Amino acid sequence: MFTTKDIDRHDTDILILGTGGAGMFAALHAMQTAPEGTKVTIAVKGLIGKCGCTRMVQGGYNVALGHGDSVERHFMDTIEGGKWLPNQDMAWRLCEQSVVRIRELENEIGCFFDRNGDGSLHQKAFAGQTADRTVHKGDLTGIEIINRLMEQVLSRPVEKLQEHRAIGLIPTKDGSALAGVLMIDMRTGKFRFVRAKTVLMATGGGPTMYKYHTPSGDKTMDGLAMAMRVGLPLRDMEMVQFHPTGLLAGDHTRMTGTVLEEGLRGAGGQLVNHSGQRFMFDYDAKGERATRDVVSRGIYSEMRKNNNPEQQGVFISMSHLGPDFVREKFKGMVKRCSDSGFDLAAGKVEVVPTAHYFMGGVVVDVDTRTAMEGLYVAGEDAGGAHGSNRLGGNGVANSTVYGGIAGDVMGTDIRSMGALRDPDEAVLEAELARACHPLTRKPALVLPLRKQLQEAMWDEVGVMRTEAGLKRGLTRISEISDALGDVGVAADNLAFNLTWHDWLNLRSLCDISEVITKAALARDNSRGAHYREDFPDAGAMEDSYFTIARQVDGAVEVGREDVQFTIVRPGETVLPDGEPETLVAAQ
Repeated sequence: MFTTKDIDRHDTDILILGTGGAGMFAALHAMQTAPEGTKVTIAVKGLIGKCGCTRMVQGGYNVALGHGDSVERHFMDTIEGGKWLPNQDMAWRLCEQSVVRIRELENEIGCFFDRNGDGSLHQKAFAGQTADRTVHKGDLTGIEIINRLMEQVLSRPVEKLQEHRAIGLIPTKDGSALAGVLMIDMRTGKFRFVRAKTVLMATGGGPTMYKYHTPSGDKTMDGLAMAMRVGLPLRDMEMVQFHPTGLLAGDHTRMTGTVLEEGLRGAGGQLVNHSGQRFMFDYDAKGERATRDVVSRGIYSEMRKNNNPEQQGVFISMSHLGPDFVREKFKGMVKRCSDSGFDLAAGKVEVVPTAHYFMGGVVVDVDTRTAMEGLYVAGEDAGGAHGSNRLGGNGVANSTVYGGIAGDVMGTDIRSMGALRDPDEAVLEAELARACHPLTRKPALVLPLRKQLQEAMWDEVGVMRTEAGLKRGLTRISEISDALGDVGVAADNLAFNLTWHDWLNLRSLCDISEVITKAALARDNSRGAHYREDFPDAGAMEDSYFTIARQVDGAVEVGREDVQFTIVRPGETVLPDGEPETLVAAQ
């Protein structure tokens, strides 16, 4: 149907995929550091500032500013929350640079955050943290950040490729470097290959292969699927974070699965089961303020005890704090619950664990560089900073911190790069054929297969896992993937052909679901978001390893690498002077 001769060829210097917090910060920083005359291009699957996950952030931004808090304390919370699996150099830089970035957000980007009476930034409590350090704008922090970033980016001479879907990373013929990215212009249905000296992949994760999930349906792991196909290593792929409190409003509405943010529990919200009993202290001494993985498992366990298909989740109750207080502090969520028929301020709201964030991602160094020259990764596409569990409030901090770093590094690296690289035309042709595959088949429905995948992942690769369930999951994923290969899409008009893009979305989800499941099988202990009922022990912290998944000759292989304790070792903590101290009492 299409050949490489039908592809529009386009050149730029710096190409940024994604316009969430990471992508837009990268664009702004790249324009500051790159040589004069450098062409910066941003490409996004939707519209700038109107899609992606940063916009959906409710809770806030973790930064060590409060009295008694410190970067060291934030770092230790991140390492312990991630169960000693984080890349410590990445985690340290996240905590250290978030202090810089929050000032930039206020003073240069123009964000307004909530303040105390003395003018200092208000910081609220989030689970898993030893200090109140979450800066916020009510419970709509992401909208504030992304709107101000959007204003800055739209006001600058950045080339904007909106409604352009990236479908393939195209290397040079020897495979040593990235030549560019193959895209679909969704408005016309035509293909476009964009060459660039440096490319940032900031497409976001989005574990929407689960029955209950928080991201919008167009977030479908496209970036990780592309990275896997060019042979890049992916780490921590078993680590899917379930937010404990996703709204459960029924199968008829997309509101089901959307987050009721952690600040509710931080403020004193209580979780109760269908018998009206508060249960979290049965699972952890911190109760509702335990980390997300612990609370999700507590809720899931209560759901299994109930075993009533008409009573699926549990309830969050805020009324004991006073309805007026709740309405004032959590306006956005009170409105969201009201729209779905719940009274958050004075009643109870049914909730369920919901797939929220992906700790796994492409292996990168602390400067966002990958193993492939010219390719950089930031935000949720990058693995390492969070280990096995992300603390609430660390996500948007991670995106903006590392987005800025990526922009700075690309702007500097490009100075020593020569001409644009020529692509491997064979890989370009293969990616084109892959995208056109459904256009050559008899049209059929895609949505039923996506629902089957969501059920399979929730049932077999969800909050609590077993070897038998994971193997069943692999079988079900394979069957769905094979069935998708026989599904076709009408090819008479490819402009805004959303069924075609639904097919491509599901292709990415199937590919990454297989990787998640194989990585989960390879980890025979329980750490953070990954819980094996047949291997419930965490294992020795000093023997920590992370999984590495690669695609070799078309098959996914999973290995292990030891965690490098570059800053602090288990049994130690980091003092404000940066030196580790042995925690004798803790041992």
